[in-house]
Amino acid sequence: MVLTVGSAFAADPGHTESGEVLFIVQVVLLLISGRLLGEAMQRIGQPAVTGQLIAGVLLGPSVFGAIWPDLQRMIFPSGGEQTSTIEVVSRFGILMLLLLTGMETDLGVVKPIRRAAFTVSVTGIVLPFAGGFILGQFMPLAMLPDPGRRLITSLFLGTALSISSVKIVAVVVRDMGFMRRLVGQVIIASAIVDDTIGWIIMAITFGLARPGGFDLATVGQSVIGTALFLIASFSLGPRATFILIRWANDKFVMELPVISAILVLMGVMALITYAIGVNTFLGAFVAGILVGQSPILTKHIQEHLRGLIVALFMPIFFGVAGLHTDLGALASFSMLLLSLGMILIASLGKFSGALVGGALGGLTVRESLALACGMNARGSTEVIVATLGVTAGVLNQALFTAIVVMAVVTTMAMPPMLRLALSHVPLRPDEKQRLEREATEARGFVANLERVLMAVDDGPSGRLASRLVGLIAGSRRIVTTVLPVDEAAEAEPGSAHGAEALVKGAGEQAEKPEGRPEKTPPVDVETVRPKAPVEEMVPEQARKGYDLLVVGVEPAREEGRFSARVGQVALSFDGPFAIVVARGPHHEDPDRTERDILAPVTGTDFSRHGAEVAIALARAVNATVTALYVESKSVGQSRGDTTGTRNEAAILREIEQLGEQQGVTVNAIVRRGAAEIEVPRQLLSGQHDLVVMGVSRRPGDTLFFGDVPDAVLDSTGPSVVLVSSQG
Repeated sequence: MVLTVGSAFAADPGHTESGEVLFIVQVVLLLISGRLLGEAMQRIGQPAVTGQLIAGVLLGPSVFGAIWPDLQRMIFPSGGEQTSTIEVVSRFGILMLLLLTGMETDLGVVKPIRRAAFTVSVTGIVLPFAGGFILGQFMPLAMLPDPGRRLITSLFLGTALSISSVKIVAVVVRDMGFMRRLVGQVIIASAIVDDTIGWIIMAITFGLARPGGFDLATVGQSVIGTALFLIASFSLGPRATFILIRWANDKFVMELPVISAILVLMGVMALITYAIGVNTFLGAFVAGILVGQSPILTKHIQEHLRGLIVALFMPIFFGVAGLHTDLGALASFSMLLLSLGMILIASLGKFSGALVGGALGGLTVRESLALACGMNARGSTEVIVATLGVTAGVLNQALFTAIVVMAVVTTMAMPPMLRLALSHVPLRPDEKQRLEREATEARGFVANLERVLMAVDDGPSGRLASRLVGLIAGSRRIVTTVLPVDEAAEAEPGSAHGAEALVKGAGEQAEKPEGRPEKTPPVDVETVRPKAPVEEMVPEQARKGYDLLVVGVEPAREEGRFSARVGQVALSFDGPFAIVVARGPHHEDPDRTERDILAPVTGTDFSRHGAEVAIALARAVNATVTALYVESKSVGQSRGDTTGTRNEAAILREIEQLGEQQGVTVNAIVRRGAAEIEVPRQLLSGQHDLVVMGVSRRPGDTLFFGDVPDAVLDSTGPSVVLVSSQG
């Protein structure tokens, strides 16, 4: 049906809606074929991008055009306005893809191996560039479009054979699940350097190819402009991007304002790189990196952008790239020989360069071989270079076809080769530890906190809550908003207005995780002045995307239950919340540093989340954690029954492993009996300065977490933090 509609409207170019309908037909065909073949490729262990490229080839002149040439040319014309429309969508798809790739690129991981990334990129460019240049110098005159400009043709060939396509490389590495592997990060980083250097080379080459000859001013503008752009982006960009995202999220009430802000940022940065004479792709990629570094709304941004890019723009972009490939040109022996020669030069040059660069960068032979496989994909970059060469008159259609064939073959050969090479690359001990930590954090509670809302007064509980939030925010870069409960509080340290100072002060003293720079930016804290009762302000603030509400209000308890104010504030927040109750030494001195934190655990998700908070606080102040498990022996349980022992061992071992990953000592204690008796009894030992409990709120109109938390709060002991991670 799609083909029928397309042929009908394509055959009637005078119809007022023919262009619109034909464009829809093109998009639908690319989406259907790309989705089906991408699915087929993934089912046999190949990335979806391979299927999307094949889909474009099948819809192009090689297959569809050979079977039904008239219809193929009507639906996918080789020129004119209709071709320009789908090409524009494809080019915008490249920008969106690079935005997503940048968001997933962790420069913190790349930093330790930046030398390897740079050496691999440079040597991986030099050798194939030299091979392509020599090929152009010795090519028969009959194959040159203009024998008098052989030098320029040779430079274009060298560039086309040497640059890896960061778009293709990034998609393949991500689809294969190697984005977080060290080698995968080096591949991406090397491809970024490749692309940047490549476009600078293209600026120089294109300057030489112009009728007026070499324009030193234009080339210098491109080189210097790129350097200044990168310096400004990575020094001022992260803070500016964060401010933009938060401002758009907090000030607009319409749907998805953050996505609009990000797209505007991407467009502006793409235009900047275009203005300095490099390429819009670099600006989009850097914008993605800056967005990925923003400390808030990560899931919100990823969910909404990823779906649009993966479902729409990727199949269109790679499908259009496949449409440009005419495999019928290989019927000529000379063309076949030229294409094979280009594939050989490009592959051997890239492999040799990557192996040499990897060795110079301190990588093992297996890691260097995996890098060589990953860097051998060319893809759309070569198509663009070839198109520029044809436009400049230094490449003809035969050379263009050979370059496109080389790009497609190397791109399609890359995934299986990379998979095979990576299967033989063992995990380094530090890489294995990092991946395990990331896997644990992916399903954790504290690791996914990006934004915290505090409802505090100027009492001991409010001050303690401010300090504890600051400790976690300082070590994990969590953005914090203070909502004063007491409107009459004075603006001095220790008042609700001074909670910012308490949070920042604690954040500066907190121990930072490994890999974080010694000089970190101060904790980002702002205070929102209440315009209504706090229980009405909390829901209004919650819509801005807070992951946790922390309540510190006096009095916390009245007549054996939570005070009305605490209950109203906590229950007005639709999400996880924590209640801080200052007692004992903290009641007199909320700034008192903890030495040991007690974390009662039961094996449930919410108790595990409470233990995570305890471990995060302990890490920040170099304290220890005591994990207490109380086993209640069932009636009729035999003495030889070891089920309970195995359960307690597994539960405590999980908490110990969480501590090991964060560098915190966890001491395990097991007691037998009723938890509402044994947990308060443990507090009487006087060994603990703080109790952090993961709790689950019971149904009802009042705030109640069960008998054990009530027993702890009613006993004599240290301060208590109750974490209700399930909202």
